[in-house]
Amino acid sequence: MRRIQKRDLPSKTCPVCARPFSWRKKWQRDWPNVIYCSAGCASENASNHRALDPGQGSTRPS
Repeated sequence: MRRIQKRDLPSKTCPVCARPFSWRKKWQRDWPNVIYCSAGCASENASNHRALDPGQGSTRPS
């Protein structure tokens, strides 16, 4: 059986850190929906959206 080389796997670029990341077997069924390279980048993006949206329960003093 021939193995697939890592360089032949599909890859994407993370919109938060701008680093490329490769396909992983655990993402096999959900690859079209994978956006971020890690949970850290996903949470950083979510916190940035909350900070920019003043209408969503802002805790900052006026």
